[in-house]
Amino acid sequence: MKRLAFLVSGSGTNMAHLVRKIKAGELRAEAAIVISNKPEAKALERARGLGVPTAVVSHKDHATREAFDEALAGCLELHKIDLVVLAGFMRVLTEGFVKKYWGRIINIHPALLPAFPGAHAIKDAWDAKVKETGVTVHFVDLGVDTGKIILQRKVPVLPQDTLETLEARIHGVEYEVYPEALKRVLSGKIAAPPTGS
Repeated sequence: MKRLAFLVSGSGTNMAHLVRKIKAGELRAEAAIVISNKPEAKALERARGLGVPTAVVSHKDHATREAFDEALAGCLELHKIDLVVLAGFMRVLTEGFVKKYWGRIINIHPALLPAFPGAHAIKDAWDAKVKETGVTVHFVDLGVDTGKIILQRKVPVLPQDTLETLEARIHGVEYEVYPEALKRVLSGKIAAPPTGS
């Protein structure tokens, strides 16, 4: 059974939802560890509440992004991790880290990639006055939100929407899409991208 590490920076609602699916037997995997770069992240408390081991690798303790990613990789190796699941992890991983775990890092993004990459996707879509946006789960590559797409789902922007209601609906769709995408990766239905592509 594949051992999963969840990397988190914030509240950890996506992580908690996936862990519950694992505990319920709906996803065949082991939630081996939840790692945060922020010791105060609510996600750590959620993980402990679900009986998942936690660790903190603070980016503030490392002089460079490379040093931070090396420490992160060390933690993953210690826990014999097969697949890295990003769930609100607000750090761009270095080239060395991505190459080391090529095809074994997945991320969720609150937009229909390639539209609206980056950290403010929901607001960017809202400001652009698009009629629909969505959710994408993808493999992580050397770009920002440019990796091979695993699964996407559209979310319409309704006439009565506010930024807050749109955000809430997108998060609701994330809870549906991420488990399905993870299931496809775990079952081998979606192959990892070839090295270096």
